[in-house]
Amino acid sequence: MRVELISAVPGAVAKRRIVLLPGAYQSPEDFQTAGFLAAVRERRLDIDIVLVAPELAHLTDRSALTQLHTDVVVPAQSSGCCAVWFAGISMGGFLALLYAADHPKALNGICLLAPYLGNRMIRAEITRFQSLAKWNAGMADAQDELAEERRVWRYIANYLPHPPPVHYLGFGRDDRYATAQRLLASQLPPDSVDVIDGGHDWSVWRQLWDRFLDSLARAAPEFH
Repeated sequence: MRVELISAVPGAVAKRRIVLLPGAYQSPEDFQTAGFLAAVRERRLDIDIVLVAPELAHLTDRSALTQLHTDVVVPAQSSGCCAVWFAGISMGGFLALLYAADHPKALNGICLLAPYLGNRMIRAEITRFQSLAKWNAGMADAQDELAEERRVWRYIANYLPHPPPVHYLGFGRDDRYATAQRLLASQLPPDSVDVIDGGHDWSVWRQLWDRFLDSLARAAPEFH
């Protein structure tokens, strides 16, 4: 996994470190092209950014999760920064939730931008029950092609008493994964959810990123 640290102030450690996780067939350079890093600089936020490039093959054998922990999260925690966040787009959001399910106390926050939350089979399986809680209680822990999707949804369903560190969920109303995203939204505090016009594309994700950064600055002015 390729890892690149971009410091807010060269030679210094920022109070917060955000790891940007791209979607499937995306690259870290796409974040730069879309202006994600420029948006942080424009707001003069004391945030270091980590760009990573997980390989799709490593998602299926879970080695990407191990690499995120040993090559990204542990070094961030050892560096002296106060908070480590993941921010993931689409499949990157799914990876963030999988990591949090494996390491529930490792992250201080997660920003999900239009997250992929599993295929149609897992959505159909959940909707056969009257609620996510009933699905969680009624489904056996089968080891099949939906095992990772079930792991994520069980993590979401078990919101209390130890809530997942999802502090921002943003997506477009016409996103192709909006049905699952709304189900996730129902498990989160309303002020953590941000829905805007648009679909599953970079123009929407950039708007959501700007709105997330603005909310972050309002909630934690010390990160300026």
